[in-house]
Amino acid sequence: MQRIDCRICVNFFVTWKANRPYGCKAYGFESSQMPSIIVMQTSGEPCRMYRPKQKPKQNQNNEPSDGLVG
Repeated sequence: MQRIDCRICVNFFVTWKANRPYGCKAYGFESSQMPSIIVMQTSGEPCRMYRPKQKPKQNQNNEPSDGLVG
């Protein structure tokens, strides 16, 4: 089974709290471990709320777009 990388999930966030630095918006919790690990430990199943972040679109010069025009 492949491990889920929370860092590329839209629901993942950093709390900046020393004792609970990671959080999951979808499940509404903060933890000292990556949220996908907590979900696996408590439910016995991989995270069902994982949604990968969309990669930024490339412009014609093959550079990431910052969304600004001009």
